[in-house]
Amino acid sequence: MATIPAGTYVIDGSHTDVAFSVRHAGISKVRGKFEKVEGTITVGENLAESVANITIDASSVNTGDANRDGHLRSADFWDAESKPTWTFVSTGVEGDGAEFVLKGDLTINGVTKPVALDVEFNGSVVDAFGYPRIGFSASTEISRKEFDLTWNAAMETGGFLVGDKVKVLLEVEANPQA
Repeated sequence: MATIPAGTYVIDGSHTDVAFSVRHAGISKVRGKFEKVEGTITVGENLAESVANITIDASSVNTGDANRDGHLRSADFWDAESKPTWTFVSTGVEGDGAEFVLKGDLTINGVTKPVALDVEFNGSVVDAFGYPRIGFSASTEISRKEFDLTWNAAMETGGFLVGDKVKVLLEVEANPQA
């Protein structure tokens, strides 16, 4: 079993991805990611004492389509101008070892809801430049409606243009805090 080295780590934004996918028109999925993410992870001697705080720049969304990205940033979706950040603040850890559940409060669009992230510790290394790093993969699924992200359009054939369930995937790399 891999042991997560205790300490405080800073998320390396250039090696971290916060991605999402949502059903579109009931027949495909739109994927996107956020280009700007920061935060800290403090790993306790006992994993249950660990905490994580993550901030995402809501305007940094990138789905590969500038028009769609602009619509997502607008008041129709998350109004990035007046609500510029999303946050995750952990409230507890369940399990011990390489796989565990990180519970916390996720705030999107000014609405805070509890979520549970399924987390896998990917290991710790000292890179080719002599810097220690740790890595995690995490995932969860949220409901857009629970975060007041309700814009949609009815389709002639029934159903709606944008699905409610959003899968969120994180690939996090972090370095010890200086």
